[in-house]
Amino acid sequence: MKKEKLEEVEFLDFIYKNSEMGVIGINQIITKVKNEKFEKLLSKEKEEYQNICKEAEDILKKYGKQKEENGLMAKVSSAIMSEVGILKDDSIENIAKMMVEGTNKGIIAITEKINAYNNSDAEIVVLANKLKNTLEKNIEELKKYL
Repeated sequence: MKKEKLEEVEFLDFIYKNSEMGVIGINQIITKVKNEKFEKLLSKEKEEYQNICKEAEDILKKYGKQKEENGLMAKVSSAIMSEVGILKDDSIENIAKMMVEGTNKGIIAITEKINAYNNSDAEIVVLANKLKNTLEKNIEELKKYL
């Protein structure tokens, strides 16, 4: 595979994995949420992440590749961190804080990738920016619960 195509596939894999971590994180905490309005917000955010995963997967198919899910260690690590954080404090404020912190890491990571892969296929850059904008919007929504 040409270097350019390989870089674009790596970028798409990253977008997929970043979005998938959003879905995984929400799945790990949503059952512990006792506030209906907050639960609806998390469900909406999860759906947004799932849509971005699907878009990344569709573009990957154009490159003749399939999605590459997050590894078991990333999933287990995320689950443990969520569980420990909620065991310490299961308040809506703490859960929102944990979500903001995780989402902030996602913003930093996708911003670095956008800067590094700025010459990629425009469709991929648009999707990366969609993810970044979604993450930023989600933080603003989550701040209301801090």
